[in-house]
Amino acid sequence: MTAQAPIRDREKLNWEYFLNEIPEPDTSKFNIETTKGSQFVKPLFEFSGACVGCGETPYIKLMTQLFGDRALCSNATGCSSIYGGNLPTTPYTTTADGLGPAWSNSLFEDNAEFGFGMRLTADKLHDYSLLLVKELAPEMYDAFANAEQSSQANVEEQRERKNALLDKLKAMKPSDKVTALTNVADFLVKKSVWSIGGDGWAYDIGFGGLDHVLASGRNINLMVLDTEVYSNTGGQMSKSTPRGAIAKFAAGGKPGGKKDLGLMMMSYGTVYVAQIAIGSSHNQTVKAMVEAERFNGPSLLICYSHCIAHGINISLGNTQEDRAVKSGHWPLYRYNPDLIEQGKNPLQLDSKAPSIPFEEYAYAENRYRSLINQDPEKAKMLMKQAQIDCDRRWKLYSQLAKMEY
Repeated sequence: MTAQAPIRDREKLNWEYFLNEIPEPDTSKFNIETTKGSQFVKPLFEFSGACVGCGETPYIKLMTQLFGDRALCSNATGCSSIYGGNLPTTPYTTTADGLGPAWSNSLFEDNAEFGFGMRLTADKLHDYSLLLVKELAPEMYDAFANAEQSSQANVEEQRERKNALLDKLKAMKPSDKVTALTNVADFLVKKSVWSIGGDGWAYDIGFGGLDHVLASGRNINLMVLDTEVYSNTGGQMSKSTPRGAIAKFAAGGKPGGKKDLGLMMMSYGTVYVAQIAIGSSHNQTVKAMVEAERFNGPSLLICYSHCIAHGINISLGNTQEDRAVKSGHWPLYRYNPDLIEQGKNPLQLDSKAPSIPFEEYAYAENRYRSLINQDPEKAKMLMKQAQIDCDRRWKLYSQLAKMEY
């Protein structure tokens, strides 16, 4: 033990050096759409104040590394809104150029619709800005209207055009339209809209809105941080809670199976759907996130998120995520409707056939294990049924992935 003040003074200098003297990497020199490349990019989500070892925050951090300088985020009330907006501080930050995510918290039940409003607004302001460009700088209109913005490199090219336009506007005679275009020109650059929330929002209370927005066909990304329980409000059962797991309102183990949200949304045939687990496959997670954002339509990312509510050694969270995949409880896949137009099967299984029994995964967690002490016969029966759930799920997905188109 030692006096704190002298340490603070010393570390303040180190911190200022870290912030101001170490340059950010030049993103043009590497591919940020890879596992390695993405980690050279400054996260625009940091110091969240979430539980130590939280399984949700790595997905948000990665999203801000890939798209954060142009992201618009709606956030359902829950864990992610608490650590995402514990005002007066915020974990969201900006680049050296002052670019960063725009974030707002919405009600639990309407987060998807709230994000949908962001999408509609961004689209309307984009169209309005193009109309003003056509009138005020017609020689630049085609370049803006036909700009390819499917990659970060393309986005940076559009930003350069936008900056050139702003310089041009500064030289013009002031008018209402010049002022209007100056104010909305940033919407010429593609906006990446994300609705973020947990399984309580996506599977339960906000499911109707989620379904409505995914059926809209608009370019919005929904990220479900799936802890399989209402984590923030005390660990209540959700429709995402697996069979046999103990939670509030399922004190004797949940008798029914887990709702398959991904399969339901794949039935539309127009929604990009991916089930990911960053602790099991970094590459698949990055690939799915990039594909989802690039897909010109609605996308749904279902992210396995280990949680202290599971009753695990949180330092082994990634190991447990990998067990979930290897047991067949959480198959990794990507469903990309763009592949249908190429005559290919849109569903790609990214994980192998189950290699461990479900109970090897489940009994590493107190939410399953504690039922053995309460009612060993019921625990045995539910575990048997849960294994059948895994087997059936894998057989179904395997068949779907082998279908010809």
